[in-house]
Amino acid sequence: MTDGQVLVIEDNIEHARTWRELLEFADFEPLVVPSPEAAPWDEHQPPWFAALVHPCDGSIDGVLESLRRHDARLPVITLGPHERSSSEGDDRLCGQIPLPVRYANLVQALDRARHWRHGEADGPRFPIGNSAAIDTLTRLIAQVAGFDSTVLINGESGSGKELVARRIHELSSRRNGPFVPLNCGAVPKDLLESELFGHEKGAFTGAITRRTGRFELADGGTLFLDEIGDMSLEMQVKLLRLVQERTFERVGSVESRTADVRILAATHRDLEARVAEGQFREDLYFRLNVFPIRVPPLRERLDDLSALIEDLARQGLSEGRTAPRFSASALECLKAYHWPGNVRELANLVERASILYPDGVVGPRELPAPFGSEGGAARQTPPDCMPEEGLDLRAHLGTIEKDLIQLAMDQADGTVAQAARLLKLRRTTLVEKLRRYDLQSCV
Repeated sequence: MTDGQVLVIEDNIEHARTWRELLEFADFEPLVVPSPEAAPWDEHQPPWFAALVHPCDGSIDGVLESLRRHDARLPVITLGPHERSSSEGDDRLCGQIPLPVRYANLVQALDRARHWRHGEADGPRFPIGNSAAIDTLTRLIAQVAGFDSTVLINGESGSGKELVARRIHELSSRRNGPFVPLNCGAVPKDLLESELFGHEKGAFTGAITRRTGRFELADGGTLFLDEIGDMSLEMQVKLLRLVQERTFERVGSVESRTADVRILAATHRDLEARVAEGQFREDLYFRLNVFPIRVPPLRERLDDLSALIEDLARQGLSEGRTAPRFSASALECLKAYHWPGNVRELANLVERASILYPDGVVGPRELPAPFGSEGGAARQTPPDCMPEEGLDLRAHLGTIEKDLIQLAMDQADGTVAQAARLLKLRRTTLVEKLRRYDLQSCV
């Protein structure tokens, strides 16, 4: 079965068509039936990871009882308000989506149901590990999740800042609302205002329809502003008002709007230093830094390496990949590595190993550059003596350059401008080198 199949219980033909179109647009595979009995159940392998129930008469007792007989573990999400004659809870009721249904609410509820179906009743299992750094991080997340306070998440690229934000949302009272992320560093400056606040039709060239912004989409839930340190000073002024008053205007409109949104922000930059340099507003910094959380880089939590690899391998199994086993000597090599790309770099390694060595054992010789003792880690430093046959200096330096560019691109999550800053290069220079070495990038 696929992880995208959803059972929809709806006896209204017009509503059924709406649910089907909405789910297909969100890349799910819906089966819409008027009642649970009309579904093609297979008691050995139920094909759905969640059921959406729209109780037209306001009661779901009968539907829940019928679903329980067919599949006692199927998570249930209700569309619109409902009533129950029994006061007892039902641990399969993992969400209620208000009407009219919003795309973000639907995707968020189904994502939560998927975790329930896989035995993760509290949502994504993060943070992973038992190190002292992770214990501290877990405690801070639990302390702040129950409040609506603004949280500033600091950490290097690839360390898991968005996972921390999602975990805070999942543990909060807003868990049934949408979680809406926005990477401020990945959106061009002239489009960020529209992306955040939305725009009216005709507000600028190319605005052929009205568009709802991310802040408005997050109404009742959480807005996650990633890489907030890359936001321009002009946009910081407008964001300050949003954080203070929760009011905004769409681009091209003078009508003030409000939304009930919790704001979480994240950055890999030192915002205090940027404030001192005049690159970040001090008043906005204090508004965002109500409850700071630091996500430790992977090199500070190497005791968690085995647990992380195991978790990444489990994720690979759900996606159809069979991960190999990493030998003790391979793990020692990985612990000696400095991990500039953090957990994201580790995830890339595990996925690559699962493709090359499914069901096999990965030792130091099987580790690719720059991880293994036989690989590129040795190439990164000059040899102790010149080989008798000589050395192709241009090729040697080219290999080092290519590896460093790939590391920077991994750490920057494929963003050329950010990778260029890490390498102290002009963006156009880096683009040319990416073409030369046939490396992938994103905008």
